Amino acid sequence: MIVIDHLDHLVLTVASIERTCEFYDRVLGMTVETFESGRVALRFGRQKINLHKVGQELEPRARFPVAGSADLCFLASTPLEDVEAHLARMGIAIEVGPVLRTGAMGTILSIYIRDPDGNLIEIANASRASGAAG
Repeated sequence: MIVIDHLDHLVLTVASIERTCEFYDRVLGMTVETFESGRVALRFGRQKINLHKVGQELEPRARFPVAGSADLCFLASTPLEDVEAHLARMGIAIEVGPVLRTGAMGTILSIYIRDPDGNLIEIANASRASGAAG
């Protein structure tokens, strides 16, 4: 039996690495990391997102890499009300939320935005009381 502990990284295929880095740094506070080989990643907590530009993916790669096909959920330690205020200051529209969802560890309170490629980005807080919105 294999026991998976946690996610180390994932790969996001994007139209523009520069535009993606600017968004995830400015809007979500992730750190841009460039490797000696010129590869770029977004670091947050103990995880990272490696970036591949469409048409320049590294091998091995997803069978059908395409920008804008991801649906990601990030748990934030920042209260969701503060996240909403920050997004408003950044001019980022909230598409849905706040809404209750079921996360990996239980109920979460989520809002949804889009990144520059149209990927769906869910930003969530662990719910203070299961079933209580807000």
